[in-house]
Amino acid sequence: MAEAMTRFWGPVTSAEWCEKNYVYSSYIAEFFNTVSNIPGILLALIGLINALRQRFEKRFSVLHISNMILAIGSMLYHATLQRISYMFAMELIGTSTYTLRRYVEWNSDESWLFRQQQGDETPMVWEMLLYFYILYSPDWHYRSTMPTFLFLYGAAFAIAHALIHFEIGFKVHYAILCLLCVPRMYKYYIYTKDASAKQLAKLYLATISMGSLWWLFDCLFCSNISQWYFNPEGHAIWHILMGFNSYFANTFLMFWRAQQLGWNPKVAHFMGFFPYVTIQKPKTQ
Repeated sequence: MAEAMTRFWGPVTSAEWCEKNYVYSSYIAEFFNTVSNIPGILLALIGLINALRQRFEKRFSVLHISNMILAIGSMLYHATLQRISYMFAMELIGTSTYTLRRYVEWNSDESWLFRQQQGDETPMVWEMLLYFYILYSPDWHYRSTMPTFLFLYGAAFAIAHALIHFEIGFKVHYAILCLLCVPRMYKYYIYTKDASAKQLAKLYLATISMGSLWWLFDCLFCSNISQWYFNPEGHAIWHILMGFNSYFANTFLMFWRAQQLGWNPKVAHFMGFFPYVTIQKPKTQ
């Protein structure tokens, strides 16, 4: 069936995961790895609506939007299995693309530079820089220096990653950014007295742990899994768990920030299950 299905996007030009291509649709290369990003988009949309409705700081609206952009980029990547042109990333950060294109034309006989993956890897780094800002900015005395530095750092990474496609280097770099956020998250956790807010942090830890195990399982045992009658689709499960992981992390940070600002936050549960933050700002605000 997979062989008979028409490949709408043509030959694969990006890394493949442990899922057979074009099995369920000629328009979607990796079906489960594509649709598994939908929960992350919906959860980010819920978080965005809550942040706008209660007038949280704009940083949280940007954070939820960045989660949606990351999930959409991942959908495009898995649906097409094509490397997205770095020209798109350059357009986003306002960098002149003409000069870069001419440089490539003059200095390379290959077009590989135009196939570098920018669909999800660069948004992943930008998202971690945003988390870094939200976590550390309350204690930063010079308000303009941190966002300026983080923006320039993110733009420099986007350009470097487009010109020199990091592979192992990207994974190490991303892991370092994640680890830099851990100390402040732990500090917020131990200083939180609210049991429901602590539960959000525990859910965050549980989903990232389980998701990482599924990701490793899918990567390390793909040669065996591909011979099974039933593929558990570990990478798709990773997408789903990370969608919930981002929501739990964002909700916990919204609670803590509201507590810092004296907004009397509480964790409510829709239908007794789904958590979200409610606040009560002082009348002077």
